[in-house]
Amino acid sequence: MAADLATNINIKEPRWDQGTFVGRAKHFFTVTDPRNVLLTNEQLENARQIIRNYKNGTVSPGLSEDELWRAKYIFDSAFHPDTGEKMILIGRMSAQVPMNMTITGCMMTFYKSTPAVLFWQWINQSFNAIVNYTNRSGDAPITVSQLGTAYVSATTGAVATALGLNALTKHVSPLIGRFVPFAAVAAANCINIPLMRQRELKHGIPIMDENGNRLGESTKAAQQAITQVVISRILMASPGMGYLPGIFQLNSFVFLPVTQRFPWMSAPLQVGLVGFCLVFATPLCCALFPQKSSMSISCLEPELQEKIRSSHPGVERVYFNKGL
Repeated sequence: MAADLATNINIKEPRWDQGTFVGRAKHFFTVTDPRNVLLTNEQLENARQIIRNYKNGTVSPGLSEDELWRAKYIFDSAFHPDTGEKMILIGRMSAQVPMNMTITGCMMTFYKSTPAVLFWQWINQSFNAIVNYTNRSGDAPITVSQLGTAYVSATTGAVATALGLNALTKHVSPLIGRFVPFAAVAAANCINIPLMRQRELKHGIPIMDENGNRLGESTKAAQQAITQVVISRILMASPGMGYLPGIFQLNSFVFLPVTQRFPWMSAPLQVGLVGFCLVFATPLCCALFPQKSSMSISCLEPELQEKIRSSHPGVERVYFNKGL
């Protein structure tokens, strides 16, 4: 078994075909599994050692194929694919469901009061800033000054957007008011993600050929990567924040008696329902676009096209990690 593992399994790629939505969904259901946040440092280091040894041609005695893939997904859930560094716990995709269900549920419950909107939007955008930084594409370092400027700009812009939308809806129906948190989050994602990843937009992200050989850095690839992430994040929030408010309002005869009799149930009820939606929405929306994204060489910057065509004349398509 050890010999077969050493020669037949390519753990540099996901276990399932990433050319299909179903294959990508299976991959992201594993990557975003909330149970991964409970893994100990010892388990993470053990998985990293298994993967490191395997890549170097050494197979742990008695290691099965399923155990190898399990180690790979534990490794992928906690370590950045480009830098190899251990990611911040709450910034990992496996923390998306527990963190977002709590924050989103509270945003939907306490959306009427301006102080509450300010507080929860600040919490949400601070969390998003950590996620965006943790799951950035590329391996270039970011200075504390750059990170601080991006965080302040992204959070201020996102919170201002939320407060502005909230002010505009004070005189509309409660049903429309319930959609304010989603509109604010959608608008904030369009601000927060590009700002937290602005270095990629300025200097580009690494692009490779199909064999993983680095060809340079491209800002065009960064633009495509960040656009795909923004779309995924907005759609990720839509079931919990876009549909549940309408369900709550239209089915008030079901929920209202419960929350009136037990007022403390309102927040837990919304948090639980949002969490249920996120368990499925998070991996399915991550799967909309391949993690190893690609674009035609003709879409790159002219000078980069010329450089690649002169050094790698057979390359027609380049690949890059789009981030999450």
